[in-house]
Amino acid sequence: MMRILLVGYGRMGKLVESLAREYGGIVAGVASGTEAEAALREDNFGKVDVAIDFTVGDAVARNLSLLAARGFNTVIGTTGWSAHEGAMRDLVARSGIGVLAAPNFSLGLNLFQLTVEEAARRFAPYQSYGAWIHEQHHAAKKDAPSGTALQLKAAMERVGYAHTIDMSSTRAGSVPGTHTVGFDGPADTVTFTHTVRDRAVFARGALQAARWLIGKRGWFTMRDMLA
Repeated sequence: MMRILLVGYGRMGKLVESLAREYGGIVAGVASGTEAEAALREDNFGKVDVAIDFTVGDAVARNLSLLAARGFNTVIGTTGWSAHEGAMRDLVARSGIGVLAAPNFSLGLNLFQLTVEEAARRFAPYQSYGAWIHEQHHAAKKDAPSGTALQLKAAMERVGYAHTIDMSSTRAGSVPGTHTVGFDGPADTVTFTHTVRDRAVFARGALQAARWLIGKRGWFTMRDMLA
């Protein structure tokens, strides 16, 4: 049985807890709220196979330092911490833990990214086509563009799309997450859209990632899991 430490107990943490048994897991402990850092330093959670962090961007680097000190492999599902990524990767290398970090744990989204990469590779030679990424999320989401949109843009550039990629965001209502990538030419438009209908898709992906990460060392992404 996979024993999970939940770091953060908001909507996503509660979804992970409710679905854990479907993935052969149980919640061994919870570190949340203003006491989270103290709990990660002091509490005895017993045996922990993997931690799952669904907190806030500002807390992720601090959380990871405490989790690494305890030797806990960690799945990071929070966004808004990219400025600390270099230091976090160094910490993981020094501590010998395993981390799988992703801005979006939807398996469909990560397969969608592979499709977008291939489209970007094909459109790259044609300067008459311009590209854009638009993402929509609920009004409470703080970072914009979303981490997923930034990941899609980086993926397009990585495969050789060197033209400008216009980025835009919408924050309204309760939208779980919609990402559209488009290519527009003089006489036609091609679009690719991924839409989340249920936030549980993120919890399910995080649980699959947690199960995959057990016993591994190093820094990983969903691409590594899906390879």
